[in-house]
Amino acid sequence: MIIFCKYPQHPFTGGKAGRNMKSKKIWILSLLVTLIFVVSVAQGASIKIGLMAPLTGPAASDGLSAKQSVEMAVEDINKAGGINGQKVELIVYDDQFDPKQAVTVAHRMIEGDKVAAGVSGSYSFTTRAAAQVFQENKVPFAVGYALHPAITEGGKYVFRVTVLGPVQGRAAGYCAGNMMKVKTVSMLVMDNDFGQSLAKGFTEYASKTGVKTLSEDKFKMGEKEFSPVLTKIKGLNPDLIFTTAYPLDGALMMKQAGDLGIKTKWLGTEGLDSTIGFLQVSGKFAEGLVITTNLDRDSKVPMIRNYLEQYEKKYKVAPDMTGASTLDAFLVLVEAIKKVGADSDKIVDAYRTMRGWQGVTGQ
Repeated sequence: MIIFCKYPQHPFTGGKAGRNMKSKKIWILSLLVTLIFVVSVAQGASIKIGLMAPLTGPAASDGLSAKQSVEMAVEDINKAGGINGQKVELIVYDDQFDPKQAVTVAHRMIEGDKVAAGVSGSYSFTTRAAAQVFQENKVPFAVGYALHPAITEGGKYVFRVTVLGPVQGRAAGYCAGNMMKVKTVSMLVMDNDFGQSLAKGFTEYASKTGVKTLSEDKFKMGEKEFSPVLTKIKGLNPDLIFTTAYPLDGALMMKQAGDLGIKTKWLGTEGLDSTIGFLQVSGKFAEGLVITTNLDRDSKVPMIRNYLEQYEKKYKVAPDMTGASTLDAFLVLVEAIKKVGADSDKIVDAYRTMRGWQGVTGQ
């Protein structure tokens, strides 16, 4: 931006009057240079937004999807001039799929990098840990796909763009009873925040539609041997197997079920909505699987279609729920900052009063 300081034109003459005019000219030009410098510095200052995601460990494919989706958006925003003339500086940290590391990362973002806000592209247990740090420091923290209810219960500075675990679980229960028309189910539930909150919602709703649970077995994250429990389920012969597995666990589970000759229908959740982590690993064994997710691949909404097509063109792989949800968490912050600036309380208030905002996972 160039600021023009308009002043009256006078002939510059010698003597006292001429010296006064020269002084005024020098003063005005100095002021002009100062103003241009100040405005340039203000416009050059970037808005720092932090992103934490599991870039290493068993969920690295989900972390990569989250990171790439947000990076793509940052490129587009900065090419268009940034947020109100200020560039966005994305600061990315690997939470290593570890709650302790998530806490460390949160402190680094807030105390070291001085971020205006943070985004979680991670799971429930790591996000819960980081959320406490953001809340205590009164820095906005937008959550992508971590769906445990407790994450946002600590205070107003933590908010999310996805549905709660029990809500998605009830959607799966509706799908099982009303859409898939099954009467019996065996459940394979991951023994963590994510798995249990989904299973609770599923059981509550599925039972209301007349679906009978024949068995419910829990497994630890990272489990590799499912043959014994799958053999038991095969003997029970349910109409449906419902699982709250993460990508790698789910892929191994379905492969081993295929090896055992199990032909039962499968229903999963957003935990299996991972292009690299699940679909590319499970291959043919995922054929016929139904999942609940917030990313509608058939949507005709321009913003959603653009994301699906742009991501695949740029990264040579189809996008998934983790990337889409994390992108929406980031874009909600961008929209709030665009309206009110980088003030923490104003960002939170803008989010709380936002209505009808369109993201790639819906409104």
